[in-house]
Amino acid sequence: MIRLANVSHDYGGRGLLMGVDLHIAPGAFYFLTGPSGAGKSTLLKLCYGDLQPRSGDIQIFGQDTRTLSRDALADTRRRIGVIHQDCQFLDHLTLAENVALPFVATGRPVPQDDLRELLSWVGLEHQADSRPPTLSGGERQRAALARAVIMSPEVVLADEPTGNVDWEMSQRLLSLLVELNRMGTAVMIATHDLNLIRTAKTQVSARNLRIADRTLQAAGSEL
Repeated sequence: MIRLANVSHDYGGRGLLMGVDLHIAPGAFYFLTGPSGAGKSTLLKLCYGDLQPRSGDIQIFGQDTRTLSRDALADTRRRIGVIHQDCQFLDHLTLAENVALPFVATGRPVPQDDLRELLSWVGLEHQADSRPPTLSGGERQRAALARAVIMSPEVVLADEPTGNVDWEMSQRLLSLLVELNRMGTAVMIATHDLNLIRTAKTQVSARNLRIADRTLQAAGSEL
């Protein structure tokens, strides 16, 4: 679904990623690790077309990102759900309205029954009318997950989705992502939390990747 071939990227002339090869296959589960500043967030942005590489090729669902128009890229990206590290919401909208924004942004009617079912799935059905400033960190992360998957994406890319919550909530978020994967969605999680990876490996067959020395490497079984 998503392929990176010999991809390199830099910021201001400083090399960040070099010679990256990656294939996100249908239904697969990946963890992406590496120290802060190694390029995990950058790699995720390359995977969903938010950045173009300095060199190499990226294909998203068989289409070269360099040749896609802005509208065509936007259409393609609707097949990818993204959970950003900062979990930004519009504070003047309710939680339900924030979750439904992908439909509103594309001018499509919001499927209210599906929205209610999705909020129930993430355990936020009773917070549907709440405003983002009143939500806890865990509630915001679950709302971000709901927003990422409301359009039934084929891939979910999550950037440190458990970075600001306690262990109990981390496990809850992980269980939701594992359940999503079991329904056929490919998942890639960028994380520093090795305990989360160890827990996940008891529930799902996951491949561990690590960015080190500007390259993408198989992390091995020592995690």
